[in-house]
Amino acid sequence: MGTEIKTWQIVDGKLQPIDLGLVDAGRTEPYDLEPWLASNPEIIGHGIVIIGQQVMTRSGPVDLLGIDSSGNIVVIELKRDRLPREALAQAIDYASDIAEWNLDKLSEVCTSYSGKTLEEMLIEAFPDVQLESISVNETQRLVLVGFSLESSLERMIEWLTDNYNVNVNAVVLTYVKTVSGDELLAKTSIISEESEITRVKKQKKFEIPMSDESGAYERGILKQRLLEYLNKPKVTNQRIRDILLPACLTHEVLTRDQLKNEFVAHDPGTEKSKVGYYVTVMSSQLGMTKNDFLRQVISYEYPTYKWEKDNFAIRPEYRDLITQILEELKVAQQG
Repeated sequence: MGTEIKTWQIVDGKLQPIDLGLVDAGRTEPYDLEPWLASNPEIIGHGIVIIGQQVMTRSGPVDLLGIDSSGNIVVIELKRDRLPREALAQAIDYASDIAEWNLDKLSEVCTSYSGKTLEEMLIEAFPDVQLESISVNETQRLVLVGFSLESSLERMIEWLTDNYNVNVNAVVLTYVKTVSGDELLAKTSIISEESEITRVKKQKKFEIPMSDESGAYERGILKQRLLEYLNKPKVTNQRIRDILLPACLTHEVLTRDQLKNEFVAHDPGTEKSKVGYYVTVMSSQLGMTKNDFLRQVISYEYPTYKWEKDNFAIRPEYRDLITQILEELKVAQQG
């Protein structure tokens, strides 16, 4: 493929070459290029969301860390000029460390970057993908991003993908600043997006464990776990505390549609188009294996789809406990 793309602008019926590059325009990698790509990673590849920036590994910081709709981790190495072949070795070094990261580590990175857990980020970015079907970090994808690349690097990428099924690609960007001052980015890739998607491995590694089994904790331990969970400054935890549980206390059975209405009643400024997503995130929290203490006090059914929780209810023997916990949390917040 050609690694140099020239651009001309039509001005007054004549072609005028545009030779200003990213460096010439005073744009930098960490302060300009990284935020641009993070704001819309579609230019890097389809179905990718960024979960970290300047993420530290044992070999140094990864410029951008992403995850795709299949749960594969995407290591993104950026250069604001030419991509040297050393960039490939650098990305492989990062990926060799990240390959050992578990769900907790990846979620920690995601929360630090976005304020959302990994599960919340996946549901928000890929609403049509069932969380239970995603295998996180089953393999790693490498994407090198620059404005040209050495011919040896192109040869190495094609050799690795053709002979060893390594998930690596290079994206060559073209920066254009028009006469009127508009800034544009265009891209071309070494490996076509269709080929890259087809090549991604299918072996499973870390799945997000899900379950419908409830816990069996002694009442004192159960209260402690609930207090710890509901007191965390995470959006979904707070929504379960402030919306789901109070609504369940006022309804013997709370339907999914009623829960959506409770969101709007709790905050009239809530965007109705996003309420379904919020309920899905809460449902996923209820279904995570590690949250069996939530299932010990909250029951639900699958009346419509085998994956869609509905008909939420607080188990009768725990209604007094939930009332007590919510009151204690309220007093603590006021104090």
